[in-house]
Amino acid sequence: MPELPEVETTLQGIQPHIQHQIVQQVVIRHFGLRWPIPKNIIQQLQNQRLLKVERRAKYLLLQFKHGTAIIHLGMSGRLRILKQPISPQKHDHFDILFANKIILRFTDPRRFGAFLWTEAKPHLHPLLCHLGPEPLQKTFSYSYLWQVAQERKVPLKTLIMDPTVVVGIGNIYANEALFMAGLHPNLRANQLSLKQTQALVKAIKYVLRRAIQLGGTTLQDFLKSDGKPGYFANQLQVYGRAGLPCLQCHALLVSVRIGQRSTVFCPRCQKK
Repeated sequence: MPELPEVETTLQGIQPHIQHQIVQQVVIRHFGLRWPIPKNIIQQLQNQRLLKVERRAKYLLLQFKHGTAIIHLGMSGRLRILKQPISPQKHDHFDILFANKIILRFTDPRRFGAFLWTEAKPHLHPLLCHLGPEPLQKTFSYSYLWQVAQERKVPLKTLIMDPTVVVGIGNIYANEALFMAGLHPNLRANQLSLKQTQALVKAIKYVLRRAIQLGGTTLQDFLKSDGKPGYFANQLQVYGRAGLPCLQCHALLVSVRIGQRSTVFCPRCQKK
């Protein structure tokens, strides 16, 4: 599933081509995504200028004068920039055609993505209103995370993957950040010290920034908006490496399941 770096990479790829442009046409080929695409979204976008493209958590927000289109990539979705018409394929579900001849195309083999519309402020939408802070902003500080953790007895990995605590940290980057911070994923959140919290927040920010710099992690279906892969997969220290030697101490990496997700860690470098 595309995580925050993949969505941010998508944002950076599409924004220069479509921001401030006027929508000429919207083509919906399949209305049945994770939630049905609103029938009126075509008339809502037609001939309207796209004022801003932003990201909130794993959602892309296309902001117009009278409302906002909310796009989620789901499990396997991606947005592509087409500079000339290309015949749509089976899983190309909608196109937004702009006056500058750019086409924004959404492809999603599993149809777990979303294309929704709201006339209210986007942060009030049910999908967005309960979200925690952005991990790369100052509001996500070690003092904030430590205060939240004191009230929780869940495994540390579960805590940082909770979008009401902090957004956008999926399974890949949770594994990597915990390894970098030297923290066991099953450490109980309320046992976290201030020093450990500081190390974890620093690791989360570093891992996410590095992943964005390298264009995300290419796993399964994810490609950038230009069709090229991301290269953070080459930097992975633990994710997908269960049973292989730790790159730091050479102990064999262990895999367990936490919250129904595969979790890989080093039993020597990551202590409770």
